[in-house]
Amino acid sequence: MTATDTDAYASPLLGLAGAVAADPPDSGVAAHYGDPMREQRRLAVDRMDFVDLSHRGVVRVAGPDRLSWLHALTTQDVEHLAPGESASALLLSPHGHVEHALAMVDDGEAVWMHVEPGTAPQVVAFLESMRFLMRVEVSDLSAEYAIRWEPTAEGVTAEGVTAEGTAEGTTDHLTRQGADSLGGREIFVPRSKLAETARRVVEAAGDTGSAAGVREAAGAGDTAAAAGPGRPAGLWAYEALRIAAHLPRAGFETDHRTIPNEVGWLGTAVHLHKGCYRGQETVARVHTLGRPPRRLVFLHLDGSVDRLPGHGAPVTHEDRAVGFVTSSARHFEMGPVTLALIRRNVPVDADLLADGVAAAQEVVVPPDAGLHVRPKLRA
Repeated sequence: MTATDTDAYASPLLGLAGAVAADPPDSGVAAHYGDPMREQRRLAVDRMDFVDLSHRGVVRVAGPDRLSWLHALTTQDVEHLAPGESASALLLSPHGHVEHALAMVDDGEAVWMHVEPGTAPQVVAFLESMRFLMRVEVSDLSAEYAIRWEPTAEGVTAEGVTAEGTAEGTTDHLTRQGADSLGGREIFVPRSKLAETARRVVEAAGDTGSAAGVREAAGAGDTAAAAGPGRPAGLWAYEALRIAAHLPRAGFETDHRTIPNEVGWLGTAVHLHKGCYRGQETVARVHTLGRPPRRLVFLHLDGSVDRLPGHGAPVTHEDRAVGFVTSSARHFEMGPVTLALIRRNVPVDADLLADGVAAAQEVVVPPDAGLHVRPKLRA
């Protein structure tokens, strides 16, 4: 993988039999490996297996001034981020619109972050433009490192930890485990390990890696999967869990005019009691006065309709367009579900249509979200 040519990227795990490639902007990794519902259940219930997120960008910021510098540039309080501690932050425009979301962890010498596919060069370019005389070094390491997500056992604290005891059985991988990690952890893995991971999955399957063999190896009792590196689960399974958790994703739940208040990022990616940063005036004003222009909602779709609304599909109320679909998935328990961004003044009990599909609304960001009313993000 190069830092910019994400369309040409193909993970070694796409070579496994049964793998079906995901659509842009997630090109290069698998949407599923032949059984998306089972893959999702094993992640959510059995707390097993892993998800290939190697198409995401990786950025590293080193130097003695890194924490104070990032503290001043981003929405998060990271000035005293401890080694191994994770954080989420945003880069905003001068008008408070979301430009980039950063998933960060500090290793004691540098802050590592992963970002949306294809955006690492933009993040690096912006950070470089803000260096001035600060003692920092910014690197795009997307060609050297990849991201893998795996669920953690119940009771594991949501703090940054080393990768000891991961599926690779090593201790040299940096791990991020934050409040937005879907009850799991993201591991920064040397890209050279991806082919080895694919080989181990094939060996665990026990029959040249056919889809049937992989399923059999992960069958009753999950003996082979537990003893080996685990099975890969596709991005459909991961996205379904993200949508069900009401977690926004940059480029999906955001457009060119989204502010953090609209999608539930206050408290997770925005610290409301830190010093000035670019775009803070807008965030603080809307938080103080309440009533963001739009609000994120979670929609339960009519399961009798055999299609999912695509990103950008219209959401309507009483024959009027009131917003758009941001992400859709089939959840293994709830059925078809969607996140959508709609006008603030749409009644919270209103029945909606998402691309013509009947949808029952569940509030994520209340219409009067602000200083005294917080988003209802799921634990």
